[in-house]
Amino acid sequence: MIKLPSMLQMRYLLALSETRHFRKAAETMGISQPSLSLQIGNLEELLGLHLVERGRGPVTLTPEGREVVARASRILHEVRGIMDLTTAFQTGLTGTIRLGTTPTIGPYLMPFVVERLHAKYPDLRLYIREVAPRDLRGELLAGSLDVILTQLPEGGADLTTQRLFREPLLLAMPDDHALAAKSEVTEADLLDLNVLSLGPDYAMHAQIAALCQQHGGVIARDYEGTSLDAIRQMVGMGMGVALLPRLYAWSEIDSRSSNVTVRPFRRSSVTRSIGLVWRRGANAAMFERLSDVIRSAARANLQTGQSPIILD
Repeated sequence: MIKLPSMLQMRYLLALSETRHFRKAAETMGISQPSLSLQIGNLEELLGLHLVERGRGPVTLTPEGREVVARASRILHEVRGIMDLTTAFQTGLTGTIRLGTTPTIGPYLMPFVVERLHAKYPDLRLYIREVAPRDLRGELLAGSLDVILTQLPEGGADLTTQRLFREPLLLAMPDDHALAAKSEVTEADLLDLNVLSLGPDYAMHAQIAALCQQHGGVIARDYEGTSLDAIRQMVGMGMGVALLPRLYAWSEIDSRSSNVTVRPFRRSSVTRSIGLVWRRGANAAMFERLSDVIRSAARANLQTGQSPIILD
């Protein structure tokens, strides 16, 4: 029977790879340095490989050691996932979830979610971090984030996607624009309009560029905004029109004091899809419960009034 490395030996090796020092790794694991050194030696003997270069100064992993560490890290992550899954099945949402979100979604959706989430799952700790859209997927795959709230599509063989709802995009324009006299607009109204947009790092940019190409709008290449606030302010200056998410528009544009007017597209025909994405093999039950809470919050707070979000 083949003897396999123990979970404890893999944890010792990971501690050594992180601290690059036998004494510090031993302290981290709560054992003596000789004991740690013995366990690493036993692991090397078992595998028939030299995993670390011993000498003065910081410990250096051998090429073989780096490969073993990478696989050990994935194994331990999966084992922790089993334990998290067991807890989630027993008690619902608990523990800690690290959620990453784009600046165009999180600040305007999560306030509706957090209160409901805390009331239903008081033992859950949710760390919310805004991340540049270009970095969200990489941080999720690297394990820095557990789940991301983002515009779809976003997927791949290593990821699971759960669509939550479709959010209407509204056409924003200066108060004195000719289209402000209409109660709603159509895609055909984009013809020859100068359309301001976020930069290519945002999923909205590709969506808006495609709409403009199809309906004759002109993307303002020289004035790509770095935030929705910047776009809104440029619209107010008369530099063009913009397609803004309903969540943002309802939160930040006050028709009584703003010099920007928003109009919905007829039959909410222009929308973006919002969803949760997590690593395949992670605790799907936990993230599906999180999806349910977000949908409930959206149903209670965002399906009223003009241009409600569309639940899937």
